[in-house]
Amino acid sequence: MLKEIKELQKAAFSELDKAQCLKDIEKIRIKYLGRKSKLSQILKGLKDLTAEQKADVGKAANVLKQKINKEIEANISASNESSLGANIDVTTPGIKNACGHLHPITKTIYEICDVFVSLGFNVVEGPEAEKERYNFEALNIPLDHPARDAFDTFYIKDDLLLRSHTSPVQARVMEKESPPLAIIVPGKVYRPDAVDATHSFMFHQVEGLLVDKNITFSDLKGTLSVFARKMFGKDVKVRFRPHFFPFTEPSADLDVSCFVCNQKGCRVCSNTGWLEIGGAGMVDPEVFKVVKYDYNEFSGFAFGMGVERIAMLKYGVNDIRLFFENDYRFLKQF
Repeated sequence: MLKEIKELQKAAFSELDKAQCLKDIEKIRIKYLGRKSKLSQILKGLKDLTAEQKADVGKAANVLKQKINKEIEANISASNESSLGANIDVTTPGIKNACGHLHPITKTIYEICDVFVSLGFNVVEGPEAEKERYNFEALNIPLDHPARDAFDTFYIKDDLLLRSHTSPVQARVMEKESPPLAIIVPGKVYRPDAVDATHSFMFHQVEGLLVDKNITFSDLKGTLSVFARKMFGKDVKVRFRPHFFPFTEPSADLDVSCFVCNQKGCRVCSNTGWLEIGGAGMVDPEVFKVVKYDYNEFSGFAFGMGVERIAMLKYGVNDIRLFFENDYRFLKQF
């Protein structure tokens, strides 16, 4: 039997060397290690041998079984690596990793700031938790103004609140710097509004301020007209409608012609042909008094616009909540 075991080992290893695929290896395993294999028959016949023969034959048979198993595993591993390698073309370009991109609101802020920076404005920022003095008093908003009511402002404690607009940064800058100056102020603002398709308790604004000698309303109109054309296209029209703001006088709302319907009237522009994008005006002398600017020598203009409003118009978004829900299906479009 020992001679027979040696012949089985030689035959098994010879066949494994010639195996071409996993199917061939499996056939060899069944042939030499299966229930009906010659090796299994030898192990079953140990009971008929003497004690001495049983020890020698049993040991040789088990050693062969282990060797064949080990060789089969090695062949399977080699076959898998060979199969995997055959499917790899090293000249094929790799799979490009998905790359993130700017959020549409951030992208819009950058676009707005880029336009004004090209016109000579500097980008500045300020605190979101603001003092009442800068949020209201320095901007000529009196104590009895409705905007100072708790229903319209998030108060933290005493005279500390979450800013309701980015205009406080203008007051802070004018307090520290002398004219001439031209700044653009992007940032988050907070108001206790009920959340719906066009309102949110947190949104973004961009404020602008320019102060120098002999600044007129014509300079304001020219600056915002250039901005509108760069932002919405060279064919867009601009109009100013009289309005009131405590910190500017005279004041106006800024409208652009509806680029969705080309002023023919649509749901976006409420069939008016115009889209409101912000407010503007000449800086009120009372504001200059607070920051100790000589309003007889200097004049200036200020403007503000909602970033979400512009992004919604520019990208055709009909619900402000989409910007903050982080739905990948929405965000990947940008």
